[in-house]
Amino acid sequence: MNRPSLVRFALLSLIAAVLTIGLKTVAYLLTGSVGLLSDALESLVNLVGAVMAMSMLTIAARPPDDDHNYGHDKAEYFSSGVEGSLILLAAVSIGVTAYERLLAPKPLEQVGLGLGISVGASLINFGVARILFRVGRQHDSITLEANARHLMTDVWTSAGVLAAVGAVSLTGWNRLDPIIALIVAANIIWTGVRLMRQSIAGLMDVALPAQERDVVLGVLEKYRQEGISYHQLRTRQAGARRFVSLHVLVPRDWTVRSGHEVAERIEKEISQSLPNATVLTHLEPLVPEVHDMPGSLPGGPSAKL
Repeated sequence: MNRPSLVRFALLSLIAAVLTIGLKTVAYLLTGSVGLLSDALESLVNLVGAVMAMSMLTIAARPPDDDHNYGHDKAEYFSSGVEGSLILLAAVSIGVTAYERLLAPKPLEQVGLGLGISVGASLINFGVARILFRVGRQHDSITLEANARHLMTDVWTSAGVLAAVGAVSLTGWNRLDPIIALIVAANIIWTGVRLMRQSIAGLMDVALPAQERDVVLGVLEKYRQEGISYHQLRTRQAGARRFVSLHVLVPRDWTVRSGHEVAERIEKEISQSLPNATVLTHLEPLVPEVHDMPGSLPGGPSAKL
């Protein structure tokens, strides 16, 4: 599956958002529950997030050009960042509405029918979220993963709201409805903050995760045992793409051709071990009295990932 094909999964999320907005709005109108209203508002954010995801996935799929030599993959971080911001906005709206209802509680109506409709909407979100999680992780798409996390948050939110509405119907304690809505708002804020932190980390070119760095180090360690060293190892990630750069140190009496053949083998092995990796090497002669100094080999400061 190529990167452009991921757009259709964002379209799936958009369709799910439209359906759930309609269902949850009907449930709110039937019951008058502010908890169900908060659920509907979050689905509205899902819709905006899905539109943003489609746009950014389309841009991220574009090949490198004269103005974007490293491609457009970072566009995905904008999508998850915007979705995180929208989640926070939805949380504030829910909180304000719930606070007003807490001060002036109202009885709920037609609870059974409203709950049934809301359950149907939650099942749609759950199914789509599982699909997006699987595809997002398979293709390293932060956009689809962010969308999936938001939908799963929506599912858990709905579960809490449904339980609260049912409890209100059984106990007659109307203030429980806005209290649950406030708890939902707090949970949504946590999800939004996590998404924004993840987006900022990507835009700031943080190093690859420790597990992936270990893969790179495993390849390089094999060459160190053959007398070939390295330094200035750097890693970063842009959407689904990974970038690795390093200086390869070979014996001084080697020919340029021999050195480049080794460098090319290293690039190839790292690329094969690390999906979607672009590896850049710079060839240098190994000078023992210089490269044996602290910081010149993998454990030192200059090799910090």
